[in-house]
Amino acid sequence: MQERLFLIGFMGTGKTTVGLALANELKYAFYDSDQEIVKREGMEISQLFASKGEAYFRQVEAAVLSELSRLPKSVITTGGGVVLKQANRQLMQQSGYVVALSASPEEIVRRVEQDRSRPLLQSESDLKERVTELMRKRAGLYDFANLTVATTDRSVESIIAEIKQNLSISSH
Repeated sequence: MQERLFLIGFMGTGKTTVGLALANELKYAFYDSDQEIVKREGMEISQLFASKGEAYFRQVEAAVLSELSRLPKSVITTGGGVVLKQANRQLMQQSGYVVALSASPEEIVRRVEQDRSRPLLQSESDLKERVTELMRKRAGLYDFANLTVATTDRSVESIIAEIKQNLSISSH
């Protein structure tokens, strides 16, 4: 069994929901990199973006990811943009099993449209346009994952079952 699992994917794909349930199921510790950043910086991600900018946020994100990547028996969920830095992608690949969660643009819009805490969605453009544009810009950046699981119209239980099945195959 893998020592640590990283859940990556675009915002709204279900990383936190699936990660919490998966950690409980495996009896692993659960860490959300964004929550760890909030604890460290003493402010919400949206405030951090507004006051110190995305570049600063990405530096802190990489440092937190580096710390989390050394923790045993853990499920680590990441912010959707963690894959923008190649060093982050390599770190996750080298220190654990990476699961990318995906969802259709329509499903993502449905899941995030009431969430005002997402700084990259604070834009004058239409939410669906913004989501589609960001997904296009990040196309291919999640492809390094050991496993990709679609979450649209699926229960958390079925997603976890698919992940666990692939984990047992990969550990043989």
